[in-house]
Amino acid sequence: MTADLVSTAPKAEENPQVRTTIDLVVPVYNEEHGLEASVRHLDGYLRRLPYPVTITIADNASTDDTWRIAERLASEIPRVRAIHLDEKGRGRALRAAWSTSQADVVGYMDVDLSTDLRALPPLLAPLLSGHSDLAIGTRLAHGSRIRRGAKRDLLSKGYNLLLRGILSAGFTDAQCGFKAIRRDVAEQLLPLVEDDSWFFDTELLVLASEAGLRIHEVPVDWVDDPDSRVDIAATVKEDLRGIARLLTGVASGRIDLRQVASARSATGAAAAPERALPEQLVRFAAVGVISTLAYVVLYSVLRVSVDAQAANLISLLVTAVANTAANRRLTFGITARQGAVRHHVAGLTAFGIGLALTSGSLGLLHWAAPYASHMAELSVLVLANATATLLRFVILRWVMRPRDGQ
Repeated sequence: MTADLVSTAPKAEENPQVRTTIDLVVPVYNEEHGLEASVRHLDGYLRRLPYPVTITIADNASTDDTWRIAERLASEIPRVRAIHLDEKGRGRALRAAWSTSQADVVGYMDVDLSTDLRALPPLLAPLLSGHSDLAIGTRLAHGSRIRRGAKRDLLSKGYNLLLRGILSAGFTDAQCGFKAIRRDVAEQLLPLVEDDSWFFDTELLVLASEAGLRIHEVPVDWVDDPDSRVDIAATVKEDLRGIARLLTGVASGRIDLRQVASARSATGAAAAPERALPEQLVRFAAVGVISTLAYVVLYSVLRVSVDAQAANLISLLVTAVANTAANRRLTFGITARQGAVRHHVAGLTAFGIGLALTSGSLGLLHWAAPYASHMAELSVLVLANATATLLRFVILRWVMRPRDGQ
């Protein structure tokens, strides 16, 4: 952590809840107008809970009176502590607060309290019982009730679909400001999380999912904050860079999750025995036939409105992601989320090879026969796809083979 950290909290003898079960962090930046009302409302709700909870106000380099108000609240309310950082970044604030906490479970929520606090007990329960490792509020699951603008709703759903498609995320809502994690799990994951800003949440969840940790989701009631200061365009760019970094980090082994995975393996399901090569080939062929048929249908539909190269790119990308997911489960018998990112990176690598083969074949066909028929295009593409499929099997079988520490 590069930022200087200033902390203020009541002494232990003045506050018997310094060593608490739950530590809820409220990251803030220039929130002088709404901070006190939100913290007092949260404190009032927490009095109903049967376990001790601390509220940590994490001031993220505010330039207004936020820190002065946070200090005063920490002196007036026994369960409140406050920390101040000299650099901005939500991830940086959470890292600092969680790293200095002694609670069994640490979490956070947005200062505007957009999420209905009645979702807090079901968020914390599976962590306190040891059933789950992380818990998140979700605005996108059945049972959630949300009120927000169409633009933000579309962006949120699109972002989470992107995560599920590219990173094989097993959670539905990465950015809801309502999360908790067991502190022993946080101690293992935080050194691996590189982002200190808005992508922090996504990175933490993807790494947890890739390591095979159990993530519990709670549908929430959520009301959009019309005064949100989030720069959507900048956040989208930052998230895309983060996704690319995660893909390369996990695929290259630079991000090593084996220690996290092995520490949690005692509570996980036993790995399924590896299938024999003949059975793998039969299953892979069946998936391949279905994928090829889906590719032909999708290509034919798209070819009506776009050129051959664009139709090929879209069709191949869609069927490649679906093919990898199907082969994980059906061909190689992998049902756990652990390793999914690495497997999909391998699938996308095979996609790149397949794209080069099919695009190159199309290019050669159109060079040799500029007015080639649609049937000729399909014939060349099916042959190129067959070659790419063989290479896909070799790549996937290698990357999905059992490894030590998994």
